[in-house]
Amino acid sequence: MKTLTTLATLLLAAGIATANPLRWAAQNDIQTLDPHSQNHSATTTIQGYAYEGLTRYTEKFDVEPALATKWTMVSPSLVRFELRKGVKFHDGSPFTADDVLFSLQRIKHPASNMIIYASGIKEVKKIDSHTVDFVLDGPNPVLMRNLTYVRIISKAWATKNRSENPQDFKAKEDTYASRNAMGTGPFKITSWTPDQKVTMVANKDWWDKPKGNVSEVTYLPIKSDATRVAALLSGALDLLTDLPPQDVAKLKADPRLKVIDGPENRTIFFALDIGSDEIKGASVKGKNPFKDKRVREALSLAIDREAIKRSLMRGLSIPAAVMVAPVAYGWSAELDVVAKPDVARAKQLMTEAGYADGFEVPLACPNDRYVNDEEICQAVVSMWARIGVKAKLQTQPMTQHSLALQRFDLPLYMYGWGVTTFDAQYTLQDIVHTKTSGADGKGNYSRVSDAKVDALVQQMKVETDATKRLAQMQEALKRTRDEFLFIPIHHQVRPWAMKSGVTIPHSANDAPQARWATVK
Repeated sequence: MKTLTTLATLLLAAGIATANPLRWAAQNDIQTLDPHSQNHSATTTIQGYAYEGLTRYTEKFDVEPALATKWTMVSPSLVRFELRKGVKFHDGSPFTADDVLFSLQRIKHPASNMIIYASGIKEVKKIDSHTVDFVLDGPNPVLMRNLTYVRIISKAWATKNRSENPQDFKAKEDTYASRNAMGTGPFKITSWTPDQKVTMVANKDWWDKPKGNVSEVTYLPIKSDATRVAALLSGALDLLTDLPPQDVAKLKADPRLKVIDGPENRTIFFALDIGSDEIKGASVKGKNPFKDKRVREALSLAIDREAIKRSLMRGLSIPAAVMVAPVAYGWSAELDVVAKPDVARAKQLMTEAGYADGFEVPLACPNDRYVNDEEICQAVVSMWARIGVKAKLQTQPMTQHSLALQRFDLPLYMYGWGVTTFDAQYTLQDIVHTKTSGADGKGNYSRVSDAKVDALVQQMKVETDATKRLAQMQEALKRTRDEFLFIPIHHQVRPWAMKSGVTIPHSANDAPQARWATVK
């Protein structure tokens, strides 16, 4: 646990002496600085300070031009982008079409965990130094939203530093690009000390003008709830985005602080190995209980989501039945109706499935990523015990958790999924669709495979009729719900606390933007 003295030392060492520094803490460290390696929200948030895409989000999550100034639909399968001229990378080198071609090729590499964002892009052709054509597999209704996360890296810099390919995170590869950043964005990342801090300074040569006045940012990952809150109360922090629910009322009552909140685009859930013939580490041998829908339904019915909301989340959650949050296109209140917990019915289902006496199974949970993640898992262990399922809880930091699930080592685990495109296709395509060698199912680490969901995903990927596409997404969400392919717990609600002199808009993707922040 970091002490306040240690925090003060870190902040002093970071050189916070300019007029408008922003000292920001949350509980989770980033995993890499390579913009094409890991699809992990804390990581992509920090990377987004240094790296940019052809498009970006407004404060209301509409799409606007970024490194591209204009795009033209030449045909349903061809889009021409005019690139912004005069843009320079942080080392002063010019941004050109070559960097776009290189970045699209790089993000499609097998080591990349970001390929979902390049889904449907067949080829990128250079027309001239600042014009490129995207050749698509067909109509792509989410292309411009996906491109907000296709961050452009300098081809010359990556090549010079032997980082032509993205870091292979699951193989624990360490590259120059995983430890350093070279983008075009509003901040230059000056250092990253894992588990301690990320430092960055405003890019005075940025092509755009920030709306705020922040000159430096220090990001501090602080795992301990008590230490994070104490650091804010002591004045060592300006912004805290991981608030323990039990402390929100206290922080709201402090006149030196202000608290803002709103729904997050993230759903917390349990994923089960549905595809293997046997569950690794379970007491049942020679078969897989999770393949039986009745067992999956029983596990879901045993969870009292309202109790979790009331006792652990202090009201800061929305009990979930579907895999996308209310802020995502495709969600509906009619779909997201949570069944009341029913232990008697759950026991009956277990008996019908042939597991009247239950079974033992490992349960893996992160302990520094989601709000009260470990505490929620502990509560669910007790709830599942009532139906005979003895979950052997194993907790670990998110970095280790991510490594294990990407290696398919976790037969039952907690995970959280934010809909970065604010469109339900993102979730359905990445983690519900059967895993393939491409973008479809790239994040499916639980061997889920449902032919009906797969067919609906393929349809929505190219459907241009908004009404038909919405119906396809909702049918796929309903199918995922009714087959209990996952066990949703809740959608997170995220409060942020800050000094009274800090102004920053709340973001549903839990990604504070210092370029919009003002510090007095």
